[in-house]
Amino acid sequence: MTDAASPTTGGPRHVAVIMDGNGRWARARGRPRLFGHHAGAKRVREVVNACPDLGIKYLTIFAFSTENWKRTQTEVAGLMSLFRRYITKEARALRDEGVRVRFIGDRVRLDDKLIKLMDELEELTAGNDLVHLTIALNYGSRDEVARAIQRLAYEVAEGGLDPADVNEDTLTRFLDTHVLPDPDLVIRTSGEARISNFLLWQSAYAEYEFIDTLWPDFTRDVFAEVVAGYGKRDRRFGAVSG
Repeated sequence: MTDAASPTTGGPRHVAVIMDGNGRWARARGRPRLFGHHAGAKRVREVVNACPDLGIKYLTIFAFSTENWKRTQTEVAGLMSLFRRYITKEARALRDEGVRVRFIGDRVRLDDKLIKLMDELEELTAGNDLVHLTIALNYGSRDEVARAIQRLAYEVAEGGLDPADVNEDTLTRFLDTHVLPDPDLVIRTSGEARISNFLLWQSAYAEYEFIDTLWPDFTRDVFAEVVAGYGKRDRRFGAVSG
C-alpha cells in the first residue's frame, strides 16, 4: 500500500532502520560479536517506545538479511537464538503497549520454532494500532521482488491477471510490504553509506541518513535528532519547489 507521493513537511510517518554496528561496538569493548547483538536488541525497545512522541506510526527494522547466512555458524546460531528469546520476552509488552508486529522476508530457511513464535506474535498484536513495527528477518529486497514477480506470474498464468494491466501498483500488491506505506526516512547507523539490499523498491523516494553512531548507542535522543533533521528537508518527489 503506497501513499500518493506529494511534497510534505513535518516529521516522517514511516521510518526504516538498518541497525548496523553491533559487532564493532562489541569488539571495541573486547567482547564477542554476539554481545553486541544482545546490546542492540535491547536498544530496539527504546526506539519503538520513542515512536509515538516523534509522530512515527510505522517503524521497519532490518534484523537479518538474506546475505547474513554467510556469517559464521556460531554467529548465525546465536542470532537465531536471540530472535527466539526476544520474541518470547517482549511479546506481552509489545501487545500491552499497543505495538502491532509484522515480519517480512522469506521464512523458508528459518527453523520451525522461530516461525511459530513469529506467527504467534503477529496474531497476538494484530489488534494494535499505536505503532506498526515491521521486522525484516531473512529479508533481501532483490529476493522480495523476485518472489513478488513469481507470484504475479502465477496469477497471470492462471488467467487472474492480464499482462497488459501490470504496472507499478500491481507489483506493489505482491511485495511483503503491501500493507505498509513506503518509508519516508531510512536511517543507517555505524557510518556505512550503503543500503545493503534493503527496501529498494519501497525507498525510491525516501530520504536517507547515514550516521556514525553504532546501533547499540542509538538512543532516543539520537533518534529524535535525526527525525528533526528530516523535517528540514524539502521533499519534492520530482516536482519543482514552490
